[in-house]
Amino acid sequence: MKSIGNRKRVLKLLSEYFQIALGVLFASIGLKAFLLPNGFMEGGITGISILINTQTQWNVSILLIVLSIPALLLMYFTMARRTLVKSIISIIALAVSIHFETFSIITTDKLLIAIFGGLFMGLGIGITIRNGAVLDGSEVLGIYLNDRYGISIGKVVLVFNVVLFSITALILSVEIAMYSILTFMVTAKVTDIMIEGFEDFIGLMVVSKKNSQIKESILKSMGTGITVYKGVHGYGNNGEIKDFDIIHTVINRIDIRKAYKVIDQIDTEAFVMEFDVNHIKGGVLRRYLNKEKNKQLAPELLKN
Repeated sequence: MKSIGNRKRVLKLLSEYFQIALGVLFASIGLKAFLLPNGFMEGGITGISILINTQTQWNVSILLIVLSIPALLLMYFTMARRTLVKSIISIIALAVSIHFETFSIITTDKLLIAIFGGLFMGLGIGITIRNGAVLDGSEVLGIYLNDRYGISIGKVVLVFNVVLFSITALILSVEIAMYSILTFMVTAKVTDIMIEGFEDFIGLMVVSKKNSQIKESILKSMGTGITVYKGVHGYGNNGEIKDFDIIHTVINRIDIRKAYKVIDQIDTEAFVMEFDVNHIKGGVLRRYLNKEKNKQLAPELLKN
């Protein structure tokens, strides 16, 4: 059993490093095939390296490694050693890849350069982060300030890049800064998709006098799990209500209309609250696409 466990850990580690290599490849394509040849910027430490390169002609790869050292030192004191090692390997691999890769210019259309450069950068950064490493030190600064002072990581990265793009506008041109902002926005969005996945989930809270029927219909028609809370007191159009059930479920956003239809067929006056769900782990939802299997759980859930 121990040897099987060790084999699984080795395979998992090999899979992580393979995916990190893939992430590095995507990021280097974004930089060498789109951004660097056309004088476009990127956010974070990579962007600072490119900006310094435009003014001094110093090697971007060397600048990327040197400017990443403070972030890596910060990681040494604040994060797991495994993450630090992976990040060092990722950053060095990206720098080497940028130095030796050669691509012919695919397009000179500035809009396409910004969009596809950001797309490949987002793919690279997102895949790398999913496997426990970083390609840019600005995220490390955000994580540190969030842990130390409670400042949002997103705000730290945003302020960092606002300053960077403002300097870009002053030194290079407003047009390059604007296209660089577009590149950064595409990169950020694609990174989020790669980290969180393509599925978009919505939480529903339902309060109804016909909660038993709604509960059964959701289980059978939607194929998702539910949680039932006990309400003690409530106030609404009909005054005060006591001892009522609150149905809570999570569904894929593409099925939101179907969910409302299921509820409306039973009770048009049901109170329904919809909210975004940022992260899901385990539960019936993880087998969401296998609805026949989910339906087999319904009788057991209805008995509880």
